[in-house]
Amino acid sequence: MRRLGLTALSLVLAALVWLPCLHLVYGRDPDASFSAERVTPRARALAARHLALWSDPDARAREVARMRATNAEWDFMGRTFLVLALANMAAHDPPGSPERARALAAIDAIVEETLRLEEERGHQHFLMPYGRYGGWKADGRSVFVDGEVALMLGARRLVEERADWRPLLAERAERIVRALEGGPVLSGESYPDECWTFCNAAALAALRVHDALDRTDHGDLARRWLETARARLVEPTTGLLVSRYAWDGRVMEGPEGSSIWMVAHCLALVDEPFARDQYERARRELAIPALGFGLAREWPRSLPGHADVDSGPIVPGLEASAGSSGLAFLGASTFGDRAWLRGLQASLDLAGFPVEDGEGLRYAASNQVGDAVLLYAMVQGPLWAKVREALR
Repeated sequence: MRRLGLTALSLVLAALVWLPCLHLVYGRDPDASFSAERVTPRARALAARHLALWSDPDARAREVARMRATNAEWDFMGRTFLVLALANMAAHDPPGSPERARALAAIDAIVEETLRLEEERGHQHFLMPYGRYGGWKADGRSVFVDGEVALMLGARRLVEERADWRPLLAERAERIVRALEGGPVLSGESYPDECWTFCNAAALAALRVHDALDRTDHGDLARRWLETARARLVEPTTGLLVSRYAWDGRVMEGPEGSSIWMVAHCLALVDEPFARDQYERARRELAIPALGFGLAREWPRSLPGHADVDSGPIVPGLEASAGSSGLAFLGASTFGDRAWLRGLQASLDLAGFPVEDGEGLRYAASNQVGDAVLLYAMVQGPLWAKVREALR
């Protein structure tokens, strides 16, 4: 018994020394992956995997089928985040370079296939099944789809103009404006009688991209949306924007990590101080420091919710969410939070199970949309900078 006791004590003491140091093994410098100034080798490797998928129709079909079996939105969002990532990468590469040409060709293929699928199968092809049940309050179109298609069109044009896409972007912008202006709280529906802050923030960002490209001006609409959101869509305890609400503004779900990080990123084009405040509030409410590792909760401690397809599995005890932790990379990257990026990167390297092979880098614990979010977080910056410069 004495020998067993000494063994147990030794293990406890070893753990007390070893566990606080574990993050040093995985805590790489975030600048090795995340940079608005250059495309890092790690980002190139992650992009290579995506480009390989888009050059292999059979492999892409298998990956899309796997995601759509869980959530049709992931197929669509994976396209959006990948296009945004590749556009940022192309903005770094000099005109005429093979890297830029390959990125732009991939963007064109993704957007053209997305538009074709929407035309053939309807925009509800990219929605979850309840998007087909009826009960829309407005015109039956989803601002989720129109907003992200507009972002993809605009991102490509910010890097290198495509005149034939100019009217396509203008048409999407008009649909977004009608959806927002027609809503009692200046919000468009993502699903029948269901508005998501994530989707409306992305739509507002798309309008600002359109303004930068085509000299339109949706600044007044953006300001009025923010005034309404502050008055009707902010949860009073945390000061965070809620995630889901009815068309008339009735709150359906409070703040969520799988929403707020992208919302802050998009609103940085609309009102940077407000967006930064939302990020910092979310950081205080949702960030989980764990022995040098970084994770994120799905809900504030004072406002617990229920796990769903957006949150992903919740880690018991820590209450960490895969969805929130993944999108937290985008929030931290957007607002230059290098300290938290280091912790998040350590968690990713430990629990994401990175796999590097002849096709590049992927994370075995993730999927195509998750990896696309990570890639976008690694390279975001140039596109938003172009928009801000054009709007000055």
